[in-house]
Amino acid sequence: MHWYEKLNQYFPVEEMKSKEHMETLLKERSEIYHKDEGPNHVLMYVELENFVFIDYLFVSKNARGQGLGHKLMEKMKSKGKPIILEVEPVNYEDSDTEKRLRYYKREGFEHAESIGYARRSLATNEVNKMEILYWAPNNESEELIFEAMKKTYDMIHTYKDHRFYGESYQPVDEVLTFNEAPENENILDKL
Repeated sequence: MHWYEKLNQYFPVEEMKSKEHMETLLKERSEIYHKDEGPNHVLMYVELENFVFIDYLFVSKNARGQGLGHKLMEKMKSKGKPIILEVEPVNYEDSDTEKRLRYYKREGFEHAESIGYARRSLATNEVNKMEILYWAPNNESEELIFEAMKKTYDMIHTYKDHRFYGESYQPVDEVLTFNEAPENENILDKL
C-alpha cells in the first residue's frame, strides 16, 4: 500500500493534507520536509535548525507493541532538538487517541498547556481543535514551542494551500494562541 494511503486510512480527514500537498512539500521543501518509510511505518517530519516537527507518525497495527514507535522516536530525539507534534484531544469513543497519548507520555513528551490550536478544516468546514505536545531536551520553554508551531503552520500547513484546496486556511494568529495562565488542563495527567 502506498505511504499516503496508509496515512489517509489512519488519520481523520480534517487532519490530513492532500496527497498533492505532501508530495509538493517533499519535492519543493526537501531540505526541511522528510519522509521515513518502512513496511510497518510512515513518519513525515520537518527538521529546522532549532526544532523537529512530527507531521504524521503511523505504525501499522501488526507492528504495535514491538518497539518500532520507540525506535523511530529515539531517532528523532538523537537530533538533540525539541520535538513538537499535534494530537487530537482524548476521544473516549476512539481508544486509539488514548493509546497515542500514553505512548507520547512514555516517550517523555509534555503537554503545551499554554498553546491553543483551533483551525477550520477545509475538508469538513468544522473547527478542529488540537493539542500540542513537545519533548524538550534542554527544558525549552513553551514560548519557544509556540514560535516553532507558528513557523511550522506558515511554512508547512499552509504552503500553497489555495492551490491545493481552492481556498486558504486561516492566518496563523487566528489558529494559534498563547495564554501564559493556561485554562487547559494537562491532558497527560489523566492517563
